[in-house]
Amino acid sequence: MSDNHNLLAEQRRSLILDEVRRHGGARVNDLTRKLNVSDMTVRRDLDALARQGVIEKVHGGAVPVAEASTHEPGFEAKSGLELSAKEDIARAAAAMAVPGSAIALSGGTTTYALAHHLLDVPDLTVVTNSTRVADVFHLAQQSGGAGARHPGAAMVVLTGGVRTPSDSLVGPVADQAIRSLHFDVVFLGVHGISVEAGLSTPNLAEAETNRGFVSSARRLVVVADHTKWGTVGLSSFARLDQVDTLVTDAGLAREDREVIAEHLPRLVVAGEPGDPPPAERD
Repeated sequence: MSDNHNLLAEQRRSLILDEVRRHGGARVNDLTRKLNVSDMTVRRDLDALARQGVIEKVHGGAVPVAEASTHEPGFEAKSGLELSAKEDIARAAAAMAVPGSAIALSGGTTTYALAHHLLDVPDLTVVTNSTRVADVFHLAQQSGGAGARHPGAAMVVLTGGVRTPSDSLVGPVADQAIRSLHFDVVFLGVHGISVEAGLSTPNLAEAETNRGFVSSARRLVVVADHTKWGTVGLSSFARLDQVDTLVTDAGLAREDREVIAEHLPRLVVAGEPGDPPPAERD
């Protein structure tokens, strides 16, 4: 890893967080050697990760934060994590959206990243329970007009409901709206994914809303960075065998890929050097 001194701060912090989570902790002097950066740089990175609430600083290093199954981070807290991975996932998932189709996007920071890439897919009908996702399309339409770069305006339906800390709308109003519709593809962000628990969330009301998305999907595409694998929230809302495709990033360990491949019909690992675009893999 001798060239990691050229990494952007966000990429470096992602590597540090992965190291802390994989090994249950990391020492500053070990991180400086692995990343080939100064002691001060590592300590600044640890400070930033601690402010985001994903690690706890200890003498000489850091340990992961043990989250309760009911803990639900807010949108802003999650938005600064795994940015490169989310962008890779978003680009790969956007290639699966067919012009003129009806799609749904759940709440979350990965689906928020995906929404920006879907602006270039013409004539979509988009249903979402995410105020953030709806804002992406609304702002694009507001800035449209002659010469706009986006080829076709999406028709966007916001479900209504009660807002969660992650700016998703849940509850009976959202559930009724979602279950009355049928989607060509549902792009679903998740809090956690595992063999035993399937797809899960710490929010009971969001679990019910997500069940509506799953039941209304002709094709279910889960978009989740590698840190979501092995995480379990309070409430499961779908089994792994209900997922058609998992789109994740290159940070997913090889052994985890093998496990997932045994349970899912399709795994797309985005962002690996030399990989063909997702559309060329079908």
